[in-house]
Amino acid sequence: MKVTFPHMGNLYICIKVLMEELGIDYVIPPFTSKRTLEIGTRHVPECACLPLKITTGNLIEAYQVGADTVLMAGGCGPCRFGYYCEMYREILKDLNYNMNVITLEPPNGNMVKLLQRIKNLLGGFNLYKILKAIKNTTQVAIEVDEVECLASKIRPRELEKGDVDKIYKKFQKDVIAAKGIEQIKKLIRDAKNNLLKVKTDEKANPLKIGIVGEIYTTIDYYTNFDIQSKLGAIGVETHRYVTISDWITEHIVKNALRLPRNLSYAHAAKPYLGKMIGGHARETIGNTILYAQQGYDGVIQIYPFTCMPEIVAESILPAVERDFDIPVLTLIIDEMTGEAGYFTRIEAFVDLLHRRKEKGTVDFRYILSGD
Repeated sequence: MKVTFPHMGNLYICIKVLMEELGIDYVIPPFTSKRTLEIGTRHVPECACLPLKITTGNLIEAYQVGADTVLMAGGCGPCRFGYYCEMYREILKDLNYNMNVITLEPPNGNMVKLLQRIKNLLGGFNLYKILKAIKNTTQVAIEVDEVECLASKIRPRELEKGDVDKIYKKFQKDVIAAKGIEQIKKLIRDAKNNLLKVKTDEKANPLKIGIVGEIYTTIDYYTNFDIQSKLGAIGVETHRYVTISDWITEHIVKNALRLPRNLSYAHAAKPYLGKMIGGHARETIGNTILYAQQGYDGVIQIYPFTCMPEIVAESILPAVERDFDIPVLTLIIDEMTGEAGYFTRIEAFVDLLHRRKEKGTVDFRYILSGD
């Protein structure tokens, strides 16, 4: 059995740790490319959302390099993510690709069910080994997200443009060849230390933009045209609450152990969206409010074309913009999205935020001058 999985940002690092800790043979699919998108678009129904097309392309490319089993997370609520595993089964079957699809769904408080699914994957049961693998995977996911967050903070302040990207991309490349949890942890420590050594402009006061929206399109750097890196290159600091480690700790670990979850976004969103409607719509509304309260200059919402929860969130965001005085730009992505037009909109939004910030500064000086 050779297990594979779809790409989503740095998820491959976490799955690599999980597979190696459990002693499972695995294949990392070729990184998402134009070919991946073309394969997925060719075999997935036209009306399906972009993440399904890209991830199907990932699995077919993995099959072509030897994978025969798919490991997939499940979902719930009115979001098509919950049907992905069934769509994979049907599409791969129609193509005569002999691949077994194993779904690890959120346990909803029942740790036994989650362990049973892992047992089926392993073909045996070793509780200590399973718990150790989950612990190490969660820890690595948290630390990888810390590296990404640190890069987003330093990038707009770096004196030599490109230094952060060199360190970050080298880390992403080196981690593929690393063997075992200790080597991966060392690469994470090295990446953090190297990022902290990057020379920065201490007087820089970059714009701050929060990234919200559907989880796949906000996390996956191929799908969103590496928006956080591109914004950093033009001097904008970005932050994203929705991360891989957040999904693991909040939806898997805390759910399974019945620990209290961080629902600050839900409390913030309650006056506008009081219930979970699937996907990350409530996170989109709540996190936009949290960014406004923290003094961020703007928010960018990203979601795939036809994503129902995010369409609902988009319809609510104008009220949040008005009530909290924070500009929001919505970007809808599909396989036809062109990078040039996409970034023209982003650059125009950044220009607007710069003018807004400068106007605020001028008005402030005018009041202090006593003129």
